[in-house]
Amino acid sequence: MSLRRISWIAMGVCTALLICACVASAEEEANSATEHTTELFKWINFGILAAVLLWVFAAKLPPVFRANAETIASAITKATAVKAEADLLLADAESRLARLDQEIAAMRTAAEKEAAEDAARIKEMAKSDSEKISLAAKAEIEAAERAARTELKALAGKLAVDGAESLLAKQLTAQAQESLVSGFVASLEGRLN
Repeated sequence: MSLRRISWIAMGVCTALLICACVASAEEEANSATEHTTELFKWINFGILAAVLLWVFAAKLPPVFRANAETIASAITKATAVKAEADLLLADAESRLARLDQEIAAMRTAAEKEAAEDAARIKEMAKSDSEKISLAAKAEIEAAERAARTELKALAGKLAVDGAESLLAKQLTAQAQESLVSGFVASLEGRLN
């Protein structure tokens, strides 16, 4: 049913009620003609005012109600779209949350494996470093041993020279030196011939 038809029906009902009221009022107040006329004009005035109000509301309110209904419908459509998106996000979050224990277990396993690999690598590096240090220490010990032997030989040589010098100094007296020089000169004279 259209809004115009409803407004015409409403005006017809108001007019019928107005007539009924006038008839009822006329019966009750048969003795007072002036009061009856005044009352009749009040009801006629009311009917005119009601008809004008119905006409204004029938002409002006439907576009407002239609715009309001469209606004509400678009808000409902947007809310439905937002709700659908939120439902998708919720489902995604719930699925991730359900897989969270599995992901944590996988991460823990991977971390333990990496830690074991790191420990093995560190042990291997420590073993390699200890071997390098051992080799370096052996080389250093050998070098120190060679240096000590060289130094010991030099010291032994010096001590031998010092010992020989002191022995010669004790044994070579002036008379011994003279006899050595004479013997040497004599051996040289014998060679010239």
